[in-house]
Parts: sequence; structure tokens; C-alpha cells
Amino acid sequence: MSDAPHIKAAFERVAGAMAKRPNLGRGTGVSKIRVDRGLRCEIREGPFTLFTDMPEQAGGSGSAPTPGVYGRAALGSCLATGYMMYAAKLNVPFNGLEVEIQADYDDGALFGVADVPAGYSEVRYAVSVDSDAPEADILRVLDEAEAHSPYLDIFRRAQHCVREVRINAAEPTDHG
Repeated sequence: MSDAPHIKAAFERVAGAMAKRPNLGRGTGVSKIRVDRGLRCEIREGPFTLFTDMPEQAGGSGSAPTPGVYGRAALGSCLATGYMMYAAKLNVPFNGLEVEIQADYDDGALFGVADVPAGYSEVRYAVSVDSDAPEADILRVLDEAEAHSPYLDIFRRAQHCVREVRINAAEPTDHG
């Protein structure tokens, strides 16, 4: 695509800086999620605001995508971004790219009526590439990108999760 030279230059610039100063690549992402009303949530991170909700039949109002939509979107868009970055880096022309994410689930776990894991039982992804490059070059791009994909890693590898609880009790009122 026409952005490939810009993407390649940015990739090389950032990779070079991080190779010299590894701490540049380390950080902590912080999203703040607040229940807006019912099951609708407002998600804020930096300058961005997103919303989630559940369908009406699950107790929500159906006003926004479910959290699962964003989870699948995170994986698919991370893969697509990585593919384009590595295509540019490796000088393999991609004229178009599409990633489809399919995830099997059983909502019975969410509602406590099925004795199965609450997460996905299987995640599949299909990559469609428009390119005149040799198949071996395209597969090399996909393999390189997947080896460095943060969200593919998150989906493939168990994450260590730590919960902290803060209870904000209501102030007692003086009835007098």
C-alpha cells in the first residue's frame, strides 16, 4: 500500500531507538471503566472514550458493542496492524488486507448454568492478503508479525492477573 515507506521508516526509527534504550518500549496501559447505567460501561484511556453494553435479552440496553466484540477486535486489529508493519519492513507489497476473527463461546458459563470455562473454547482467524508477491514472502511476513504480536500472545498465553479491591462506603448520615 502507498503508506508502506512511511510505515517502514517509523518502524525502523522506533526499533532503533528501543534497541539503544529498551526502557522506551516499557509501560503500563491504564484504562478506566465506569458503569454508566445498567450494564453499559464507559471506557476511558488517554483521549479516547469507548462504550460497551450487553444485549437487551441479557439485561443491557444494546446501546454499544459487548466487551467480547472489543476483545475480538483487539486481536484482529493487532494482527492486521502487525502484518502491515512487517510487510513494510520486509518490502513485501500488500495492496489490501483483511483479518476475520471467529471465537466459540458458551454463555452458559457467564450465567452460571454451564460447567465450562467462561472464555473462548477456540479462536480462529483467517487472513486475506491482496498481493502479487510470492506466497513464501507473504507467509514470511505473516509469521514474523505473528511472532511479535502482543494480542496474539495474550490470547495464546495465560496472563498473570492481580485483583485489588477498594470499597468506598457511603458516609453515614446524622439523623439527629
